[in-house]
Amino acid sequence: MNKPGRPRATASMRKPKDPAHSRADILDAAATEFAAHGFAGARVDAIAARTKSTRAMIYYYFGNKEALYVAVLENAYRGIREAEKRLELDHLQPTEAIRRLVAFTFDYYQKNPRFIALVNAENQAGGRHIRKAHQMHGLNVSIIDTIGDVLERGVRDGVFRSGIDPTELHMAIASLGWFQISNRHTFGYLFKRDLASRAQVERHRSLITDIIVRFVSS
Repeated sequence: MNKPGRPRATASMRKPKDPAHSRADILDAAATEFAAHGFAGARVDAIAARTKSTRAMIYYYFGNKEALYVAVLENAYRGIREAEKRLELDHLQPTEAIRRLVAFTFDYYQKNPRFIALVNAENQAGGRHIRKAHQMHGLNVSIIDTIGDVLERGVRDGVFRSGIDPTELHMAIASLGWFQISNRHTFGYLFKRDLASRAQVERHRSLITDIIVRFVSS
């Protein structure tokens, strides 16, 4: 028996001529919907309307709402991890590599506020859905390996201190860049600063980069 709210994919359903493109469009629209409303508040019908698709077609590709949400989370993390790989930090001196990574992370968050909204929404949900994203650990190990390699080279060159945990450094880099966006409205109001202004963004980018470099330096 077909479950309520989940239309059965039938042979008569018209399949798109470009399934990969259609799937990507659905993921993009779903990311916008989930970022705005979280898992509980998001509506599959709204996602279908954004893509000129149907609820049935969305379920044909993803199975159900939660599976779609998990796919959106995986796709969001895949985006930042793949972008990090293009930095080619192994060709840079350790200090410059750290500077580039911090600046990249800060800029990525600025350009992709939807990523921040998605992760915030999942944290507010207690992280119960991300536990079903079986590819997540494999996707995210790359950044820890990258940071570990840069730290190791820095210690060998005598420019970084030893004993820094790559995962904790990643957390520090992410936290500082994250705060500038996730708390800009409250922090900006309380301390009368426009954290979204170009001048403040550039100042904070430089400040955060300097903080991390000084932290790792010997």
